[in-house]
Amino acid sequence: MKGLKWRGLLVLVILVWAVLYLIPTFVPALPSWWQDIFPKNKIQLGLDLKGGIHLVLEVESEAAVKTTADTLAEEIENSLKEAKIPYLAVERKGIKEIEVRLVREKDVEQFKKLIKDSYADLDWKKETVKERLHTVRLVLKAEREAQIKKMAVTQALETIRNRIDQFGVAEPDIRRQGKDRILIQLPGVKDPQRAINIIGKTARLEFKLVDDEHSLQEALKGNIPPGDEILYGIQEDPVTHRQVKVPYLLQKRTLLTGDYIADARVLIDPQFNEPYVSITFNKEGAKIFARITEANVGKRLAIVLDNKVHSAPVIREKIPSGEARITGNFTMEEARDLAVVLRAGALPAPIKILEERTVGPSLGHDSIRKGVKASLIGGILVVLFMAIYYGFSGIVADIALLVNLILLLAGLAMFQATLTLPGIAGIALTIGMAVDANVLIFERIREELRLGRTPRAAVEAGYSKAFWTIFDANTTTLITAFILFQFGTGPVKGFAVTLSLGILANMFTAIFMCKVIFDYLLYRLHLKRLSI
Repeated sequence: MKGLKWRGLLVLVILVWAVLYLIPTFVPALPSWWQDIFPKNKIQLGLDLKGGIHLVLEVESEAAVKTTADTLAEEIENSLKEAKIPYLAVERKGIKEIEVRLVREKDVEQFKKLIKDSYADLDWKKETVKERLHTVRLVLKAEREAQIKKMAVTQALETIRNRIDQFGVAEPDIRRQGKDRILIQLPGVKDPQRAINIIGKTARLEFKLVDDEHSLQEALKGNIPPGDEILYGIQEDPVTHRQVKVPYLLQKRTLLTGDYIADARVLIDPQFNEPYVSITFNKEGAKIFARITEANVGKRLAIVLDNKVHSAPVIREKIPSGEARITGNFTMEEARDLAVVLRAGALPAPIKILEERTVGPSLGHDSIRKGVKASLIGGILVVLFMAIYYGFSGIVADIALLVNLILLLAGLAMFQATLTLPGIAGIALTIGMAVDANVLIFERIREELRLGRTPRAAVEAGYSKAFWTIFDANTTTLITAFILFQFGTGPVKGFAVTLSLGILANMFTAIFMCKVIFDYLLYRLHLKRLSI
C-alpha cells in the first residue's frame, strides 16, 4: 500500500519526540549535555498536588483615585503659578474633590477657562465666597474615576505577576476575580510569608528634600510648617543593636518617584560589608535626578519607601549618572526582595489579603497516589477487556492506548501545563474515550467481515465508515473542553487541558496509528485472517 513507509516513520518520529519530552519529568538528574541538546520541560504539578499557597487579594482602588486627585492638585498649582493667578491653597478634599482658594474675584473666570481647556477629567462643582476668598470645588468625573479603578486592578495584576516571575515560582496561577479582586495560587512555595510580603509590598519609592530650615522639635510638638510632613526611619544603635525610630521633617513635594527606575540590584558595601540596593534610573529619570542634585547641593535628600525613610544623605555634587543607593541594615534576603519589587514596579494602590490558605505537600502526595491508583486500575481493566473481547485487534488497541497516554503526558510537558487532581480525572476519562473510538471501528470491521468481505476490505470500510462518527464525537468534546478552559477556574482548567490533549492524542492513535499497524499486517505480512 502506498505511503505505508512514510506513515510508519511519522508514527515512530512522534513517539520518539514524546519520549524525549517525558524523560526530564521522570529522570530528575540529567547530564548537562542533555539540557543543551534535548527538551528540558517538565510536567508542572498544581497547588492541589504539589502544595503551596492560595491567596485572594482586594485592590483598594479608591487609593488610586486619591493619588490621581493629588497629582491633579499639584498640576493645577503649577498651572496657577504659570498663569500668575494668586491663590491661597490647592488641596484634595475627600477622595476625588479638589479645593482651590483664589485671592481675587476677577481671576475666577480665567481659572474656569484654564480648567476647561487643560483638565478635561474635572468638573466644576461649586463656587463659594467667604471672607473675600473665592473657593472653587472641582470633582473628578465619574467615568474617569471608574477608569482609574479598573486600571488600578489591571496594573496591580501585572505588577504582581512580574514580582512572582522574578521570585521564581513555576507555573503560578494569577487572574482577576470579580470587580477588584485578584486570585493567586503559587504551587511549591516553601516560604509563604516571604511570598506574601513580596506580593503585598506597595514599594512606593519617593525622593524628598529634608527641611533643615525649620525646627524638627517644634514640628514634633504639632507646629508643622505648611507644605511639610513628619516621616520616620529606623536606625540601629551600633552598641546595643536596638532599633530606634528617627523622625525626619520633610517637604511634602515628591521630587522623583520609583516610576523612573530602569534596574535595581543588590551589592555589598565594601566599607561596612553590608548589602544595599543599587538603583539605576532610565534616561528621563537620570535627567530629573541630575537636575535635582544640581539644584540642591548641600541639602539632604531623603529616600522614602512606603512612607518610611531609609536614608537621607547630603547631596555633595551633581549626580549625572542616574544612580542611587538604598541602605538600611538589610539582610541579604531583604535586599533581594526589595530589588525584586523595585524592578517589578510599585503597586498603583494598596492591596488587602481577604483569604489565605496554605496547602501542605502531603495532601498532594496522597492525591497523586490515589489518582494514579484509580487510573491504573481503570486502565488495566480496560486493557484486559479489549484483549479478551477483541483478541489480537484488542492488543493493537491496547498498544494505541499506551501511546495515547505517552503523547498526552508529553503534551503536558511540552506546553508546561499544570497537572491538577481534576487533570488526573481527565486522563482517566481519556483512557475510556480512546478505547471507545477503537470499539466503534472494530464493530464496523466485524460487520464488514460478516458480510463476507476480505480482511483488507473490511478494515478499509471499517475505518472509512467510523471516521466521521469518531470525528464528530471528539470535535464536540473538544469544543466543550475549550469552553471549560476559557471560563473555568484553576482546577477546571486543569481538567480541560488534559481532556483536550487526550482527545487530540486519541484521534492520532485510534484513527492513524492503528490503521498503520493493520495496513502493515495485511499488506506487508499478508495476514489472511483477522483476529477481532
